[in-house]
Amino acid sequence: MYFLCQQDIQQKYYNCRIVMPLIENIRLEAHARLGIWHITEDEQFFLPHVSLSREITHPHKRLQHIAGRYLLTRLCPSFPVEQIAILPSRKPVVPGHHYFFSIAHSRDYVAALISDHVPVGVDIEHKNPVVERIAPKFLSPDELSWLEERRRLLQLTLCWAAKEAVYKWYGLGGIDFRRDIRLQPFHVGPPGEIIARLVPLQTELMIRYQIQRSYCVAWTLGSGKELYKI
Repeated sequence: MYFLCQQDIQQKYYNCRIVMPLIENIRLEAHARLGIWHITEDEQFFLPHVSLSREITHPHKRLQHIAGRYLLTRLCPSFPVEQIAILPSRKPVVPGHHYFFSIAHSRDYVAALISDHVPVGVDIEHKNPVVERIAPKFLSPDELSWLEERRRLLQLTLCWAAKEAVYKWYGLGGIDFRRDIRLQPFHVGPPGEIIARLVPLQTELMIRYQIQRSYCVAWTLGSGKELYKI
């Protein structure tokens, strides 16, 4: 297991037990936890702890699904995974605003972010040359103009992860990555920050990211409880 966490300063959160080396110690706000799990287990490891809440036939997607929910319980043992509901936009939520969370998958890795204070969004992406081909579909001409050639693949991956994190933070769907989420120019640096503007809400979000050897993870936390009235 790979685990990213801050020092526990609230009793409601879990004191992390690291069963493999800690990659990074990412300090988020006091109300938030971020974790990454490298999936090396099979379904039988996770199923005693979390159930498969919906029918998923693809074996690896099933494994990602239950691993993500299990990671939520490792970040916060009292997390009510059985109460997770799915909005029409397909965003998973816990009714009542007691927990805000986001889950992302990439290959054999799962990322999860929890806050009891503000909506959150997280994404994890492996570097893949395919992102070069689809870049004009999620980046505007202005955004494409400031990409750094020397680290273009990595920067494109970060741009995609940042926009995914914003999309998950918003959670209501109907957002066009190219038109509605605009990134300000940034230089790649491990770690780093990206400022994103969500055009429909006329608001800016700070995206933070970490880069590992084969993947990167990006996340955002921000106000907006009124977005999820269920």
